Amino acid sequence: MAIKKIMCCCGSGIGSSLMLRMNVEKVLKQMGKTGIEVTHSTTSDAQAGAADLFCVGADLEEFVSSKGEYIALKNIMSAVELRAALEEKFAKLG
Repeated sequence: MAIKKIMCCCGSGIGSSLMLRMNVEKVLKQMGKTGIEVTHSTTSDAQAGAADLFCVGADLEEFVSSKGEYIALKNIMSAVELRAALEEKFAKLG
């Protein structure tokens, strides 16, 4: 399964999910990854099939863990942590 859509989620869908989305887009660009849709929303929108990969802060892991592939970050502002997690997922999923 290739990663074509990434959904960044938070409780309200407007604060940390937007910051995370911007960081994901920046890191994907640095990695040379193109053709990937990145969205942000609430954890209630994180449903199976809504995205190939969900990104959340570690405190929200329980909301996405049963929905599919996900990344739960200890520090959503850390580009280093995000890049390592994305590289691992791309190696696993393509």
